[in-house]
Amino acid sequence: MFEKRSESGYRPALDGLNERPLVHGNKTLMTEFRLRKGAILPRHTHPHEQTGYLVRGRIRVSIGSETYEAGPATVGAFREGRTRRDILEDSVAVEVFAPARDDYLPGRT
Repeated sequence: MFEKRSESGYRPALDGLNERPLVHGNKTLMTEFRLRKGAILPRHTHPHEQTGYLVRGRIRVSIGSETYEAGPATVGAFREGRTRRDILEDSVAVEVFAPARDDYLPGRT
């Protein structure tokens, strides 16, 4: 499966956070997130392993008692624990979930 970059297909995930599935296989899903300055992704957990790349912007990530401020070209892996993200600047992130998140697959809402 191959996809070309597109400006369409974004869906709201939370207030100030829009997501668009980029490509998926049987076991993984790659998603692009557009994150608006001031938005908060509240503490949450899910069964998916998650790796990500911050393309542009700046965010603060809290995992358990640790906090990290991420800027462009920062990569991260989130295996477990309750994470929270504060969006410090308008940002774009690309993240891969394994297994694929059914709720983010094309055609799902």
